[in-house]
Amino acid sequence: MSGEAVLLEQKEEHVLVLTMNRPERHHALNRELSGSLSDAIARAEADEEVRVIVLTGAGLKAFCAGADMLEVSGVEKTSGGDRINAFDPIGKLSDTPIPVIAAINGYCYGGGARLAVACDILLASNNATFRLPGAEYGLVVAAASLPRLVGSSKAKELIFSARKFTADEAERWGMLSAVYPQPELMDKAMELAHEIAANSVAAVRASKQVIDAATLSEAATRLEAEANKDLRGSPEQRDRFREATRKVTGR
Repeated sequence: MSGEAVLLEQKEEHVLVLTMNRPERHHALNRELSGSLSDAIARAEADEEVRVIVLTGAGLKAFCAGADMLEVSGVEKTSGGDRINAFDPIGKLSDTPIPVIAAINGYCYGGGARLAVACDILLASNNATFRLPGAEYGLVVAAASLPRLVGSSKAKELIFSARKFTADEAERWGMLSAVYPQPELMDKAMELAHEIAANSVAAVRASKQVIDAATLSEAATRLEAEANKDLRGSPEQRDRFREATRKVTGR
């Protein structure tokens, strides 16, 4: 880990708050932040005091802008080995038995939106915006998980078009449980987290397991991973991602 604080952790009465902290990149998932988030979830699972996790981004502008495009594209080289595996923390969130609340406070794009969808309960500020640009970049993003929140037709519309949508739209379609004014978001998320933490840990975790079994398909998740394995690194995908990187970063 470098000296940069890429993930802030705060524990409060059985609730662990994980705050992504790369404001200069809108908390985009680079190798360091991805590793920090995955490690924090693993530590939480080993800590009997942690009953609920709240995940958010520092500041008022962004939850997570997705994978760090400069790092993924190779424009910026990493100093610690392989480039980012943005899907590692997403898998950790999907698999953890701990209930996770996403407090989405601004931009929630690409891998950031997939990160949010991997959480159990999604709350957002009224300035939050969402986008799933995988089709533009030549990849499959959230096709296995978004349909359980918004239905197959709306999921196909959002994934095929890669268009941006608002928090109010996301709430209306069932992706979000609630939308709050920006100053109220974390208070509301913590209030809900403490309500959950006060209940039976075993019952809550068993309920999560049953609900996920009823609404998530392991076969679909595997199919999405296999599709991306074939798509990622193809000439078209590389060209699309480099062009998207130039549009977003100018580099």
